[in-house]
Amino acid sequence: MKILRIAHHGVVQAWRERERQLRDLDSDVTMLSARRWNEGGRRITLDSTPDTFVTGVRTFGRHPNAFLYDPVPLWRALRENPDVIDLHEEPFSLATAEVLLLRAMRRMTTPFVFYSAQNIEKRYPVPFRWFESYALRNAAGAYACNSDAAAILSRKGLRGLSRVIPLGVDTTRFAPDDRSTPSSRPVIGYVGRLESHKGCDVLLHAASANPSWDVRITGEGSAYTDLVALTDSLGIADRVSFLGFAEDAQLATRFQDLDVLAVPSLETPRWREQFCRSAVESMASGVPVVASRSGALPDVVGDAGILTDPGDPDALSDGIARALEPSTWTSLRIRGLERARTLTWPHIAMQHRDLYRDAVSENDIGRDIVPHIIIVAYGPPDLLEVALRNLGGTFPVTIVDNSSSLETQHVANAHHATYLDPGKNLGFGAGVNVALRWLADNGMDSNDVLLLNPDAQISAKGIATMHADLHARPRIAAVGATQVDPANGNTARVWWPFPHPARAWLEAIGLSSVNRARGFAIGSILLLRAEAIKAVGRLDERFFLYAEEVDWQKRAVDSGWSIAVSSVDAMHIGGATSEDGSLREQYFHASAELYIRKHFGNAGWQIYRSAMIAGAFARSILLSTSRRRSAAARLLLYLNGPVRALELS
Repeated sequence: MKILRIAHHGVVQAWRERERQLRDLDSDVTMLSARRWNEGGRRITLDSTPDTFVTGVRTFGRHPNAFLYDPVPLWRALRENPDVIDLHEEPFSLATAEVLLLRAMRRMTTPFVFYSAQNIEKRYPVPFRWFESYALRNAAGAYACNSDAAAILSRKGLRGLSRVIPLGVDTTRFAPDDRSTPSSRPVIGYVGRLESHKGCDVLLHAASANPSWDVRITGEGSAYTDLVALTDSLGIADRVSFLGFAEDAQLATRFQDLDVLAVPSLETPRWREQFCRSAVESMASGVPVVASRSGALPDVVGDAGILTDPGDPDALSDGIARALEPSTWTSLRIRGLERARTLTWPHIAMQHRDLYRDAVSENDIGRDIVPHIIIVAYGPPDLLEVALRNLGGTFPVTIVDNSSSLETQHVANAHHATYLDPGKNLGFGAGVNVALRWLADNGMDSNDVLLLNPDAQISAKGIATMHADLHARPRIAAVGATQVDPANGNTARVWWPFPHPARAWLEAIGLSSVNRARGFAIGSILLLRAEAIKAVGRLDERFFLYAEEVDWQKRAVDSGWSIAVSSVDAMHIGGATSEDGSLREQYFHASAELYIRKHFGNAGWQIYRSAMIAGAFARSILLSTSRRRSAAARLLLYLNGPVRALELS
């Protein structure tokens, strides 16, 4: 499998171990990283030795969610047609938006996954909110380093796979030294960025009450000067060492020199600990961890450390004192080593490999199974004959004949289609369900299903295109078809907004032109995904002639699926199977009433109905004679209630 990973943090050599392990698992990994980036409070320059799979890319901007890559290397990497794109960037970031824009410009349907650590639910400003929404809707999957971040992605509308995959640790580098008890003069350490929210001041206050401790602080950051001043004011400067930045072997040695690692992170309205690599590296080094009960720390540390209330020096002091008790220290050391073994890079790489395979295979489910065509027929079979002839016998067809016509049966037999006679006119929705039940009873419910009106025309090539588009990315429930108007050859409108009480008022006041949202695709030619049918259910049989496909697509979208439209050659004659225009009008508005009541309740229906009455009343006065009569008829229909009027007709 060819994997393109894009991750600015790859500038740190130790953090590329995931990619090395993936390559050991026979994955063809290419990585693009920042050439230079600030990690751990220091600006690091990429050293790709010995990782030939990584390429440094120039970046513009310093904020991890508000920077851009040089697009040229990205464009070239996408040209290699990877099987999956892994964006180790937040879904709302500029970098994610940039890569997905380039992917779209290349007209690629390659599945992509992204990373998230954001464990505070935030509503981002435009355009970051748009970037996030697009990524959530279109990603094949996402992986988060903590459970809170994964839950937030789901609540915000992630439609693809969701996995919690922690960050890993190199246990060949971070390993315990040979000792069985803590030092007689304990060494308490901190490893990480020196920023106010990291809580180093809490550690220093705790140390001031424990003169037997030595404190060693590894890291750089904006709080350095304030922390040095605090050690002077607390009178502990002689036993607090600021050691600066460290990595690789030097960092591993610093962990081994500690008796306890303190992680005194604080919570702010905009930040809480998202993972904490140093806690895992400390456990792998056989050093007990005392951490704040904050953010992801309880998940990361588990029972292998001691948790204390954040921001409380006394609580931190008590926690460290408990950890230094010989029996507790030994127990925590053993549990920490066991915990670290579950977080090794080989384990993490296998979880990523499984995510990639599932992301790709989810698109492939049903791709190789020929879609089954369902046609609900009624009336003369002339247009049905044309529709079947255009298909060329390429796909299996089931015809449900609501008119119980011998002529229709002959046409079905001539084209080797399965013919089902329900014995009466059930309406479109119930007719489709007859065919769906027949498919299930005959072991064909894994087939995607094309709903084709008998007066609609599309070629086998067009259906193949729709089927490919249906499986171009996960969580596409249905694909419609572009169509031309048979009367003039112009492009017909196939995208429509879902009916809504508020949108009805836009229509009433003459602002229908702004109501162009892409909600559902018209159902004359509509391909449904087999998995979506199982998840969403069959069509609602209360809709006799109209809105059944709108209702189904609404239910699908509300369940986290999406709708698409394929660019194909197709047309729909429209109304050709029914000659009674006034009856079609009644069915249409009765279905609208049923739909609004179902999804918005009686209050929503009254708002919708009042808009229709207001609009019809205005048109009955302002329009020309023939259109005025039509508006007056609609006004009367809504005054009486469309469902009630249909029942009385």
